[in-house]
Amino acid sequence: MEQGTSSTEWRDLLKWTWLPTLAILTSGVLLQSMNALLLTTVLPSIADELGGAAMLSLPASAYVGSSIVAASGAGLLTARYGVRDTLCVGVVIFGLGALICTFAASMGWIVAGRLVQGLGGGLEVGAAYTAVRAVFPSKLWPRVIALMATSWTISVFLGPLVGGLFARAGHWRGALVVTVLISAILAVAAALVLPANRPVERSAGARIPAGRIGLICLAIAALSCASLVQAVGAKAGLILAAVAALALMLRLDRKAPVRLLPSDAFSVSTQTGIGLWLALLLCIAFSPLHIYMPIFLQRLRGLDPLESGFMVASGSLAWTAASVLVSGLTGPWPRRLLLAGPVLMAGGLIALAMLLQSPAPTLALVPAIVLLGIGIGQAWPFVGPTIMSGARPGDEAAAASAVPTIQQTGLALGAALAGVVANASGFASAAAEADTRNAAFWVPACFAVTAGLAGVASLRLQWRRRADLASGPGM
Repeated sequence: MEQGTSSTEWRDLLKWTWLPTLAILTSGVLLQSMNALLLTTVLPSIADELGGAAMLSLPASAYVGSSIVAASGAGLLTARYGVRDTLCVGVVIFGLGALICTFAASMGWIVAGRLVQGLGGGLEVGAAYTAVRAVFPSKLWPRVIALMATSWTISVFLGPLVGGLFARAGHWRGALVVTVLISAILAVAAALVLPANRPVERSAGARIPAGRIGLICLAIAALSCASLVQAVGAKAGLILAAVAALALMLRLDRKAPVRLLPSDAFSVSTQTGIGLWLALLLCIAFSPLHIYMPIFLQRLRGLDPLESGFMVASGSLAWTAASVLVSGLTGPWPRRLLLAGPVLMAGGLIALAMLLQSPAPTLALVPAIVLLGIGIGQAWPFVGPTIMSGARPGDEAAAASAVPTIQQTGLALGAALAGVVANASGFASAAAEADTRNAAFWVPACFAVTAGLAGVASLRLQWRRRADLASGPGM
């Protein structure tokens, strides 16, 4: 019976009534996700031509920071201006950011272009998911979201392929021209295909929490700047400023009538609070892979951009594959996988740190990269349910929306911290192989500590669950 229903829903979705709209939405998600891996692949070539190796982590942190801002306001903008107009504007802004990167004369312009792209990308993806509810009947929502999710898997191949081919030919700007052209085509197609949904009146209390989101961005910016300054006192001051900004954001959020995060966010004594710590630490530990590993592989192992791009993409593919394979497991398995995931990540990072210093064959690095992806992939499907199932009454919506916010924040903070570690270990000069080799050890080694902290959070989570069960059936 279930099989028949499922088959009917797929047949209902994959027909001409919905296919044009479905193609637009999946293409929008694919454009954003593909571009992330495309830039990762060409970034070493950009640094070689434009300089600015010390700023290597800033394009990623700038993109994610501005994406958080845009995604948080996507719901309100679609309510006011409609899904079609909001999505089209997001795609145009995304393409404009790529255009800025295309004509960049320094790494600073790359960072500026990625900042603009993040605004467009956050708006675009937020509008795409809002369109699912606005355009499709409710029985088709799971199928549409599942198809949109496949875009991330496809991008694992397309991003490194497009970026690698252009970088290998010595024309990294051509990869960004492709992004501009696709953005233009997608914007026109969305304007023609998507229905002009009538906007709804914004409720009086619906406002973007600009102050709290600004504090998150301030923390990301402070950490990013800490990677650039040389004075130890200034570096420590910027790191402390980042911590203070995040602490203030949490304090203000807990008092706000409409919260970004649950009321017990990052508490170490509740399931939801510990779950948010786990999500944050997992994403921080994974983020350096896409920023520094391509340039380590190219400079220390002599790989070309295409080869290094696909090697790094194997980590993302492993994340996706592991998540799909374990997502249906129940019983004791979620607990075991949450415990084992950080351990595997730490093992993969330590292996990368050691192998990059040794004469081991380059292919020996692939299992370590895959292990890192499997570690976060096997844990991630159970992190969200852990956070949501432990939410206090009234915090259910905030707990659900907190998962992508924390994921993006963790990736941005991880990128900024990776820059701090890399530059502190000598990567800012980057001309000497010894500096690159030194950074190639300390970046993964330091983030193995972050993975270890995620393991501590997972252990604490299991203890909390046992305590809740022992206290009675209330949780």
